[in-house]
Amino acid sequence: QVQLVESGGGVVQAGGSLRLSCAASGRTFSSFHMGWFRQALGKEREFVAVIEKNGDSTFYADDVKGRFTISRDNAKNTVYLQMNSVKPEDTAVYYCAADSGWLIRRDAQVYDSWGQGTQVTVSS
Repeated sequence: QVQLVESGGGVVQAGGSLRLSCAASGRTFSSFHMGWFRQALGKEREFVAVIEKNGDSTFYADDVKGRFTISRDNAKNTVYLQMNSVKPEDTAVYYCAADSGWLIRRDAQVYDSWGQGTQVTVSS
């Protein structure tokens, strides 16, 4: 497993931007595909974005495509989520997660390790 700590959450106005970071420690960071998920109050946790181990491939949920960008710096053991043009419906606790599997996946159940989450609140 790998230990994950998110940061960068906060309150932002609709249309604004925010960048989340997730710092990893423990096992070799480049061994993991890294994902971002979110959970709004009263709703199930949902997939946001994932980036392949070497950063070559990324995938996004349809409702964030074109607004959010996932990236990683394996030298710094950190994955990022740049959130632009945020909407009130983006309000949620955002979690980063690590997947040691072979294929890049969106299913939260396959992810091995999770951070504690960081709250993002978008005001209208």
